[in-house]
Amino acid sequence: MAASLLPNPSFATHRCLSFKRSEPTIIRIRPTHAISVRASSANTSITGEYKNANDVKIALYQALEGVDRGIFGIKSAKKSEIEGLVEMLESQNPTPEPTTQLQDKVDGGWKLVYSTITILGSKRTKLGLRGFIDLGDFFQIINVSEEKAVNVIKFNARGFSMLSGQLKIVASYKISSKSRVDITLESSSITPDQLMGLFEKNYDLLLKIFNPEGWLEITYVDESLRIGRDDKGNIFVLERSDQN
Repeated sequence: MAASLLPNPSFATHRCLSFKRSEPTIIRIRPTHAISVRASSANTSITGEYKNANDVKIALYQALEGVDRGIFGIKSAKKSEIEGLVEMLESQNPTPEPTTQLQDKVDGGWKLVYSTITILGSKRTKLGLRGFIDLGDFFQIINVSEEKAVNVIKFNARGFSMLSGQLKIVASYKISSKSRVDITLESSSITPDQLMGLFEKNYDLLLKIFNPEGWLEITYVDESLRIGRDDKGNIFVLERSDQN
């Protein structure tokens, strides 16, 4: 939820949503490295070769190799493996009331390493993401003192001498529970203008995919990793970043 760019007011959007979150589905996975997952009504426990959360984090990073953050889809077996590891980490969350410790645990820069948000089929074609425009890094900067979150998504356009640009989405948030925040979209912009020209026709589609509005549950956070789940059923895994 980074850079100092003025939003384009013609594309600014204002609304606030509030949803009730359904209980997460417990995913049973067949091990690729002797993972054993024990499901209960309360959580998914670490068993087998993983002795602690750090072991699971290492396994998660290994599972994420080559999946490009999951943005263009991954095979169901790989998805189950990743989300099983995510659930194991959530069951060992060292910060069970994260919104009471936002300044210490969440404030600052983050980089997306996995999400269940996907851009597939006609959406990918319309947005030019089949060889013409490349997706770069996804950064998020949280400013706790201002209750602001800025998402920055990098792009490169090959037909314009590798023109680089970004989609910037600014949102505000309000704490709604000890683990949840409600998010309101404030503005969005694409820079530079040449990149805006490429996306203008399908800008609403692009914003719909990356719109953060709704609520976000912080299900795991430590000194280097954060996991969240939103009202649309998406999972987000982010690592600490020095981006600002």
